[in-house]
Amino acid sequence: MKKLFELNPDLDRAALAKEFAVHKRMQVRDILTRETALELRTIMQTQTEWGIALQAGATGKPRNFRPAELKDQAIQQQAMEMGRETDQAAAKGDYAYRALRYSMVEGLQKGWDEDGPYAVLLEHLNAEEFLGFMREITGISELMKADAHASCFAAQHFLGRHNDSHVAEGWRIAYVLNLTIDNWHPDWGGYLTFFDEAGNVEVGFKPQFNTLNLFAVPQDHAVTYVPPFAPKGRYAISGWLRDR
Repeated sequence: MKKLFELNPDLDRAALAKEFAVHKRMQVRDILTRETALELRTIMQTQTEWGIALQAGATGKPRNFRPAELKDQAIQQQAMEMGRETDQAAAKGDYAYRALRYSMVEGLQKGWDEDGPYAVLLEHLNAEEFLGFMREITGISELMKADAHASCFAAQHFLGRHNDSHVAEGWRIAYVLNLTIDNWHPDWGGYLTFFDEAGNVEVGFKPQFNTLNLFAVPQDHAVTYVPPFAPKGRYAISGWLRDR
């Protein structure tokens, strides 16, 4: 049986902790062993029942349409209308997003794929190997659990600017484990970008394969628009590390 998740044993944890202490955000290259990173990418490419996640406006209700739901023509129409509303909200500078998504926590709770790879992956993300590593490099000893969802940003997908200000819910660190196709080109968008108070881009993180992006919340950030000519494949496992 192939391994699903294994941290790279050669990571310089002391250097990573020093970098995070200064910037409160960072990229960790080659976070996993290549064998397990490739296995996760294969699962995302070939074994995932993608739904479509949408939200139009900061006060709008987020919705995740599951594949089975979208077989219903009326629900298809709802999803298409909500997709148009995300464009309208973004055009006004309001918060909006759309992307393919598989919620690992909801899937576990509702038994979408009991004992499947995403249930196993969620266990790994909440095991001491990963959480202990996160405590070590962030310096936040209170981190106690991780939630997660799989995402794929395909053509015309984006995540509008926001700051993950859910501190009252225990959010401390946001993370993005990039599992995209090799040689992602800058023109294809999908960059995790951070903004200053004037709206200038301070830094943009490429969705490099087998790279973990993480940052303390709240910080203003977005995922840039993926243009129509980009290949489907901005795959990632994302979520928040919590202290409760």
